[in-house]
Amino acid sequence: MIARSVLDLIGRTPMVKINKLVSSEDAELLAKLEWYNPGGSVKDRMALYLVEAAEASGRLRKDKVIIEATSGNTGIALAMIAAVKGYGIVVVMPESVSIERRKIIRAYGADLILSPGEKGTAGAIELKRRIIEEDPEKYVDLDQFSDPANIMAHYQTTAREIIEQTSGKVDMVVVGIGTAGTGVG
Repeated sequence: MIARSVLDLIGRTPMVKINKLVSSEDAELLAKLEWYNPGGSVKDRMALYLVEAAEASGRLRKDKVIIEATSGNTGIALAMIAAVKGYGIVVVMPESVSIERRKIIRAYGADLILSPGEKGTAGAIELKRRIIEEDPEKYVDLDQFSDPANIMAHYQTTAREIIEQTSGKVDMVVVGIGTAGTGVG
């Protein structure tokens, strides 16, 4: 397979059977390998849906700059997608995030603004809102925490993939909770 762009590689991640934690007589335990996404996390799916929903609605155009608050993986995903699609992007993160995350985001060409680390993601959201207030016509706030595209990304891709890969034989799904988009979707 030759992808047209890195965006074509988002999703369709494999699953692997976990053999050591539980015996096959008790259950079949599978893990979805979301780090296979090009940005290295499940957030690639949601970020692409956020950008495409903003494009489809007309909110996101080439004269606008994407802005988002994040603790890391969403910022990486959005920076990657913005680079491919040719958008400017400002990522606001707590200064407590790893140097590696900062370097990756900057490598994609994003502007990175750090908020006080002790305020966590809430501080990054607060700073993002202040930046937008200074020039509201400049920015498109994708707001991963409230945009329904976050949930739809997982409803339309992650959930469907799990159902297809297991032939519908799913008793339980366990996910980490951040924005809750993965679990709700």
